Amino acid sequence: MHSDQQVIHRWTGSAPFWEKHREIIRQMFAPITDALGADAQIASRQSVLDVATGPGEPALTIASVVGPQGKIVGVDPIDEMVAAARREANRLELKNVQFDVAFADHLPFPNDTFDAVISRFGVMFFPSPVEGIREMLRVLKSGHKMALAVWPPAERNPFHYLLSRIVDRYVAPAPPEPDARDAFRFAPPGKLLKIVNEAGISAPTERLFQFTMRASVSVEDFFALRLEVSEKLREKFSMLSPQQKSELQREALEAIRQYSTGGEIRLPAEVLIVSGAKARIS
Repeated sequence: MHSDQQVIHRWTGSAPFWEKHREIIRQMFAPITDALGADAQIASRQSVLDVATGPGEPALTIASVVGPQGKIVGVDPIDEMVAAARREANRLELKNVQFDVAFADHLPFPNDTFDAVISRFGVMFFPSPVEGIREMLRVLKSGHKMALAVWPPAERNPFHYLLSRIVDRYVAPAPPEPDARDAFRFAPPGKLLKIVNEAGISAPTERLFQFTMRASVSVEDFFALRLEVSEKLREKFSMLSPQQKSELQREALEAIRQYSTGGEIRLPAEVLIVSGAKARIS
């Protein structure tokens, strides 16, 4: 299967679970959304593009920042993700939000359309990150800013390693492929910074953003969320015997319970945020 088709198939299968858990995911990732908004200098009345929006975030949250006289457009290559985003926008009766099916390297917008462009955990999956970022720059207005969030190494975030370390003891992980299109493609510091430099972004910067990830769920519900939203974890879990599944779940719940306080999961978390501007035309 072609790599593009593999990625689309993976995220198509995960779309129902991202929609199912959308509110908890929104809560967990809210600090990242705020950080992207700050680095991209998003403000009231602006027109903003959210690339790889998934089931509608951060776009739906940004809608309240730009206000009724602004506009937020979310794009994603997965039909099911865009359908989920549109359902939530309709439920919230938002009039300043638009969702379209589109790839990052072929955006259906004129040059210099948006006041800001953001992407939260999307650039790792672009077929060509350089071409995707160049296309995002094309639709960004001169002098305006773009901000991208990516994961650092998995061991920096218990959100990732709490369950994956346990699952890997039952099903050995495959050796990582060079520059694989997965969550940790840009984990090494400076790797994405080099890409945005090549793409032509002006004065790019990289910062490590540290925060507390909060989820108002039980330990059992957090386990279900992590298992369901990850296609890799779901696939590995499905390979186990009933006894192995029961034992794995017991171990996972014990590990997660260490971060549970008063009905809330609290995890130390880190992301890398790379931002910069489109060069001004003199």
